[in-house]
Amino acid sequence: MMGALEGRTVLVTGAARGVGRAIAEACAEAGARLVLADVLEEQGRATAAGLLARFVRVDLADPDSIAVMADDIARHEGDLHGLVNNAAIATGIGGPEYDAIEIGSWDRVMQVNVRGTWLVTRACGPMLCASGSGRVVNLASDTALWGAPRLLAYVASKGAVISMTRSLAREMGPRGVGVTAVAPGILRNEATDYVPAERHRLYETGRAAPGPMTPEDIAPTIVFLLTPGALALTGQLLPVNAGFVFT
Repeated sequence: MMGALEGRTVLVTGAARGVGRAIAEACAEAGARLVLADVLEEQGRATAAGLLARFVRVDLADPDSIAVMADDIARHEGDLHGLVNNAAIATGIGGPEYDAIEIGSWDRVMQVNVRGTWLVTRACGPMLCASGSGRVVNLASDTALWGAPRLLAYVASKGAVISMTRSLAREMGPRGVGVTAVAPGILRNEATDYVPAERHRLYETGRAAPGPMTPEDIAPTIVFLLTPGALALTGQLLPVNAGFVFT
């Protein structure tokens, strides 16, 4: 999608590695002016340098850190057309059952995945609205659509992100901002090396188009959702998972 994001400034959170890095690479190829944010500063700066992007450290568990990030973008870039809320915590696929989850672990996932997504959107909202064609893409998960077991905190957090997307679409739509959610399944990358082999097999044999998926497989959809022409899809959830789950 060469040139699809030409002249548009895009912020990608959790961009240091994995899915976020692949999204950032696709946005760069599409011509976006990129800001990458992550708590992993060394990796984030290396990724940004390779894409001629700017890096800003952010901790989604810290509201002050999020506010500083938004102020930094307002000072340096001056505008913002796209936000990809990718940063999140996964508690471990095949982890403890619902009655063995530690409260601290549950709270940490909700703090980052749900509250963090809201706070980043809130902090960047004025710039997105001012752009006249702002776009927000929230990374959900198809685990929230089929109720993946032994992953309850993560599944609940991504279900909240899906619901949040719909409310935000109605609140921000009158100001020209489109808000969508993308729900991938398990992707093959360094962040999922720990996933039990049987869970990978479940996905890779259960997809309508069988086989593994990588972060690069979902990135083009996200690039499109960041374009001015994607406003008609606002509020929608796209399960980009090769047909493992249909909606």
